[in-house]
Amino acid sequence: MSAPSPMSASMPAAQPTRPRAWLALVLLLLASFAASAIGGLATAANVRSWYPTLAKPDWNPPSWVFGPVWTVLYVLMAIAAWRIWRRREVAGARGALVGHGIQLVLNAAWSLLFFGLRNPGAALIEILILWSLLAWLFGRFRRIDPVAGWLWLPYLLWVSFATVLNATIWHLN
Repeated sequence: MSAPSPMSASMPAAQPTRPRAWLALVLLLLASFAASAIGGLATAANVRSWYPTLAKPDWNPPSWVFGPVWTVLYVLMAIAAWRIWRRREVAGARGALVGHGIQLVLNAAWSLLFFGLRNPGAALIEILILWSLLAWLFGRFRRIDPVAGWLWLPYLLWVSFATVLNATIWHLN
């Protein structure tokens, strides 16, 4: 019989997938899309009236890109958080799950600031805080469950791009 590897000794296996685990995934998806809906409500009117009047860089993506990208990102972030939830007994997992909840609030708040209040400067400050939390969560997720970290990475990269875009729009206007 071989000795357990250092990796398996420090990181318990994910809990089996049971009905409760599937319910957790559904709830995490609902939480993600609730943040999306809140942001969408703030965005809907101003994305057609105010946003087109802003000076934007040439590399600003067309409007139709944002919906599909965010849909995929919300699904990936929920699955990543679910994988962490399944390892919630691992040191740091509960804190990572709290961080996930906080980032959902910050995610929705950005839309409220940028589109709802039409304030790219305040949104820039907020997205820098959000990005810092996302980077911390990426490291935490990656240590707890490497797959969760990889699932989180597209979100971190997109928010990195969004931060630069937000800063550029704020500068141009």
